[in-house]
Amino acid sequence: MFPQLLHIGRFVLPTYGVLVSTGVLLGLWISVRNSSKQGINPDDAWNLGVMVVLCGIIGAKILYIVNDWGYYSAHPGDIFSFSTLQAGGVFSGGLIGAAVAAVWYIRKHRMPALAMGHAIGRVGCFAAGCCYGKPTQHFWGVTFTSPIANLNSYTPLGVPLEPTQLFEAAVELANFFILMWLFKRKKFDGQVLAAFLICYGVARYFLEFIRDDPGRGSVFGGIMTGTQLISIGLVITGGFIWWLKSSPRAVPAHAPR
Repeated sequence: MFPQLLHIGRFVLPTYGVLVSTGVLLGLWISVRNSSKQGINPDDAWNLGVMVVLCGIIGAKILYIVNDWGYYSAHPGDIFSFSTLQAGGVFSGGLIGAAVAAVWYIRKHRMPALAMGHAIGRVGCFAAGCCYGKPTQHFWGVTFTSPIANLNSYTPLGVPLEPTQLFEAAVELANFFILMWLFKRKKFDGQVLAAFLICYGVARYFLEFIRDDPGRGSVFGGIMTGTQLISIGLVITGGFIWWLKSSPRAVPAHAPR
């Protein structure tokens, strides 16, 4: 659609990067705002938020490389190339990386902001032409024409495609409002995290059926993509957290009655 906001000489300002950065900053601001309401030092929240973002970026890049290992194993030098650095990565890997780095913070405060940042980031995907969908004859099909999108993301040009980026952005925006509503009414720690994992996992699993971009991997002989397998894992994990945290604790045998 519009991969570059500015292109002056050798300086390029990518639309995707600007929108992702905007989503990250907005997500951090929401995180700090929610954390301060819970009595957490805003400076600590900023530091933890930045750590989560950095680990999320690393996780997304790692899974991106793993999914396309057939290429990178033959061209290991490209792992640290500018094109790989410029690629958005795989969000599921970013979520795993962020969770490993700061799971306790995510559990209590991070998830609503993450959904909003992800929604804005998907609009960036749409602008860049990455994460595109399958050809479609539906009236909502979008046609990319930018040679830059084709060069960077192999986006098919001149063909109406499913706007999977906008579908996911809409899902994540709705997810954000659901999680914010739940955040104010949560009954146990981990409830917001569990809801995010379930909602995102279900949505991403079905969206995979209409995506057509390479680099998502396949498992079980092509029955599903690697991202779909991760989505199932996210739903199971979210369900387990909900069950574990919401279950009433057993009364110890020696406790007074």
